[in-house]
Amino acid sequence: MSAITPTAPVRRTLPAPGGLVWTVLRLHRTALWIWTGFVVLTAGLLLWLYGPGAAHTQHLLDTFGYAGVQEDAWADGTNGSVLSGVYNDLFQDPASLLNIASFAVAVFAAGTLTARELENGTARLAWTQSVTPNRWLAAKLAVPALLITVGTGLLVVLYRMLWDAHANLLLAGIGPRALYFAIGPATVAAPLLGLAVGAFAGLALRRTLPAIAVAGLAQYAVIMFRANSWPFQGSYQQPELSVRSWAITSTGAEIPDPGCYDSQACLARHDVVGFTRQYLPSPDYWPRQLLETGVMLAATAILVAAAFAVLRKRSTS
Repeated sequence: MSAITPTAPVRRTLPAPGGLVWTVLRLHRTALWIWTGFVVLTAGLLLWLYGPGAAHTQHLLDTFGYAGVQEDAWADGTNGSVLSGVYNDLFQDPASLLNIASFAVAVFAAGTLTARELENGTARLAWTQSVTPNRWLAAKLAVPALLITVGTGLLVVLYRMLWDAHANLLLAGIGPRALYFAIGPATVAAPLLGLAVGAFAGLALRRTLPAIAVAGLAQYAVIMFRANSWPFQGSYQQPELSVRSWAITSTGAEIPDPGCYDSQACLARHDVVGFTRQYLPSPDYWPRQLLETGVMLAATAILVAAAFAVLRKRSTS
């Protein structure tokens, strides 16, 4: 009888990361960290505006009133207008940051993501391996598109939550109306369009600096068109978003704002203990948002198809 020799237990190991997705993430890890930092910091700003910033500004407005904020009122050594004005500006800053992000995505896609690899020959080197040109471009677009959608989607959700809770703290005027029409699914579609714009420019021009210049100018035009063109964000001359403002007395009654500015005597004379403002929802918000989102997604699809067509021509020449 032969002895049975024990065999060593089989060790199961997880497969090492590999494939095009991992390659794209490693190659562009700096951009990944920058994007992650942008999302985290912007989300932090939105949460601060939702919590401590809103509580402090509400106290200032209950003390000085909206008129006092608009007229740079000073009282008790505290500049209520400046503090509240800072909150008003910060409330709108994330929208500007998201526009800048869509611009940055277009520049990144044109330069680092596509044109630079075509210019220095690393793209053709990848095509000579087991990666086809179509798979190469698909990975180049799919990975950042997923990260962009998740990041901007999170920020838009937080922004809508902030608007629904504290839009009453904003100063009346053009700003809140433009902001209202700027927060929605179209804000997610804008950087995706920037990604397509940049990829097409990079593949068509194959030179980093010219591609960056063209993509940057094109995306800047998109941002300006969104901000100033009806029916996307609304005309400045048309009050699509109604505002109702009142002063609140100690009995809870709502009266017209007496415009006491920083005068405590005036507030006492009118028995005003607080202020409130309500932005009434616009019935055409969703039609406009869906129209704008559809236009940008359609343009994105056309540019992506054009990028693949250019790639086929480049890879066979």
